[in-house]
Amino acid sequence: MSKTEDLLKKAYKPGRDAMKLHPFYKGKIEVTSKVCIRDLNDFSIWYTPGVAEPCKAIYKDKSLVYSYTNKWNAVAVVSDGTRVLGLGNIGPEAALPVMEGKALIFKYLGGVDAYPICLDTKDPDKIIEIVKALQPSFGGINLEDIESPKCFYILERLREEMDIPVWHDDQQGTATVEVAGAINALKYVGKPLKEAKVAMIGAGSANIAIARVLVTAGIKKKNIVMVDSKGILSSQRSDIEAKKDINPYKWDMCTNANGEQLEGGIRDATKGADILIAASRPGPGTIKPDDVRVMADDAIVFATANPVPEIWPWEAKEAGALIVATGRSDFPNQINNSLGFPGIFRGALDVNATGITDNMCIAAANAIAEMAEEKGLSPTYIVPTMDEWEVFPREAVAVGMQAKKDGVARKNLSRQEMLERAETIIRHARSQTRALMDQGFIRMPEE
Repeated sequence: MSKTEDLLKKAYKPGRDAMKLHPFYKGKIEVTSKVCIRDLNDFSIWYTPGVAEPCKAIYKDKSLVYSYTNKWNAVAVVSDGTRVLGLGNIGPEAALPVMEGKALIFKYLGGVDAYPICLDTKDPDKIIEIVKALQPSFGGINLEDIESPKCFYILERLREEMDIPVWHDDQQGTATVEVAGAINALKYVGKPLKEAKVAMIGAGSANIAIARVLVTAGIKKKNIVMVDSKGILSSQRSDIEAKKDINPYKWDMCTNANGEQLEGGIRDATKGADILIAASRPGPGTIKPDDVRVMADDAIVFATANPVPEIWPWEAKEAGALIVATGRSDFPNQINNSLGFPGIFRGALDVNATGITDNMCIAAANAIAEMAEEKGLSPTYIVPTMDEWEVFPREAVAVGMQAKKDGVARKNLSRQEMLERAETIIRHARSQTRALMDQGFIRMPEE
C-alpha cells in the first residue's frame, strides 16, 4: 500500500466507524438524574407537593430560576438542517446526529447540559419566534448549521431581543478557533498579524465571521481577499451588489476588504498570501496544489471543510505549505469550533452573561493561543488538542472576565472563583462519563 493510499484509508476510517457505532448506541446522549432518590418519599420533594414551594418563589422573583432549576447550565442547540457540515441542506432529521454530537461535546468538555433541537421550518422569522419562546428553559442558545445569509439575520435579531447568550457557532465559534490558530501560526513563522496577507476561500457565514474577528484581532481588512464560487469579491461584482440588501455582509467584503481590488479566482487570491483560510466546499480538489505554490514563503493553509478538507494536508505540504490545519481530529492542527464553544459557554453561563460579544471571542482565542504557546509551538502544534482539557477552564475564565469588562455579566465572580468553578464542573462531567464506562452503564463496542 502506498503512502497516499494509507493516508486515505486513515482519513475515511472515522466515517466507517460512525456507521457502526451510531446504530450500536442509538443516540449519543440521554437524561439522567442529578438528585438523590433515597426512597419514594423523595418524590414528594422533587415533584408534588414539595415542588410547589420553589415554583411560588420563582413566581415572585424570576431570577431564582437560575438557583432552583438547571436553567443556569442549560443550552439549546438549534438547527434547521439547511447547512449541515459540508453536506448542505439535508433537513432537520439528518442534522440530528450532528446536534447530538454537539451536545455530547458541550457536556464532556465544558460541563454544559445541551439539548439538540432540530426545527421543521426554514422560515427565519418562525425560527426566531420559536427560539425566543424557549428562553424560560435555557441559559443560552447555540445556533448551528443554518444557511447564509439568513443565519446573520436570525443571530442579530435574537441577540437584540433575548437576555441570554445567543450565538451562531458556525460564525463566532469557528472564528474564535481560526483566530487562535492564525495568531500562533503567524507568530511561529515570524510574520506580524497586522501585516499578514490573507486569502479566504468561501464567503459563507463562517468566513464572513472569521474575517470580522480577524480584523478585531489586528488583521488589516484591506489585506483580506475573499473568494466565493464565482471568484474574488470586489466592487466589480455586480451580482453581489444587486443583492446587497439581502447580504450586506458579503458586499462589505467586496468594498471594504481587498484593498487592491483584485479580480479572478482562487489562484489570483492566494498569490503572495501568507495565510489561506478555507471554509468552503469539501474536497479534495477544491483547492489545488498550484493554488498553494503561489503563496508567500512559509505559507500557512487552513483547509477546514468537513468531512473532507478542501485539500489533503500532505498535498498542501508537498506544494510548499509549512503549516497545515484542518477541521479533523485525525490530522495535526485541528482547527475546529469544538475547541471553543464548550469553554466559551462555560464562562458565559458561570457569570450569567446576557450575551457573547466579539471581545469575549477574542479573549477566548488569546487563551487558546497562549496555552499552545506555553507548551511550545511547531508546524504540527499551533493550538491545543481537545484532550488537553485544561484549555477549557482557561477559556471560561478569559470569557467571564471579558464579560465583566463588556458589561454583560450579571454575576460578579473573581478570576479565582471562575477558575475553580469551571474546573470543578468540567472535572465532574469527565469523571461521570468515565465512571459510567467503568461500571458498564455505557457499553463498550465490540472490536
